[in-house]
Formats: sequence, structure tokens, C-alpha cells
Amino acid sequence: MAVRTFLDTSVLISGWRGVSVRQIKALTILCDPNREFICSPYVKLELMPKLLWHKYPLEVKFYEEYFLKVNSWSDDLQKMNNEAMRLGEKYGLSAMGDLYIAASYLSEVAEFITAERPHSPLLRVQEFNVVSIY
Repeated sequence: MAVRTFLDTSVLISGWRGVSVRQIKALTILCDPNREFICSPYVKLELMPKLLWHKYPLEVKFYEEYFLKVNSWSDDLQKMNNEAMRLGEKYGLSAMGDLYIAASYLSEVAEFITAERPHSPLLRVQEFNVVSIY
């Protein structure tokens, strides 16, 4: 059975332009056939507009290929926003972290993967397994 996984944007960015060790870890996760990827429209919003504006077609294509692999989209934005407030207050998360953790929680993921440093508030979350590739 595939592991339901939510990738923080930092993992996707690491897959494209990360330092060698993190890039290899990110690409290994992205190519893992035993994962079911869950995503949020907020991930697209954080990544794509600026890349499109700067006209980075290869990086855009890399992320678009990931979005095509996504098995499920957590897109009930009202529920996500409400849950983000609750979880953000509980763990001291930033706005995007709040939203990604809320999307992960509502989608019942088994694993949330980030490239944040070990002291990141994201690693305090206890509702599911949180892993850093940092």
C-alpha cells in the first residue's frame, strides 16, 4: 500500500535546485513508486507565479510534472484555513506551514516531508509523521 505523502515546497525546490545530498533525497522521494502524493493548491500558488513571471520554463516543467503525479488534492480551502488557524496556534507555525500541515491533516497523510532545518516548528507536529531531508 502506498504511503500518503505531502511534500512541502522546500522538498520540490530541493529536487530542482538543492545541494547535492538534499537534491538526491528529494528526487528519490519524488520517484518512489510506493508513495501516493497529496498536494494543496497553495503549493502551486507558492511556486508557480514567480517562476512563470521570470520565465524559467525548465523549472516550471519540473514542478508541473510533479503536479501531474499528485494523486489527491486537498482543496477545501475554507476547511483548510480553519484547520490552519487551529494547528498554527498549537505549534507556532508560519502561514504557509499552517496551510500545508492543515491540508496534510485533512487529507489523512501518513507522512509530511520538508527540507526545513531540524529546529523548524513544522517538526513539532504530532498528528502524523514529519520528516526533514535537511
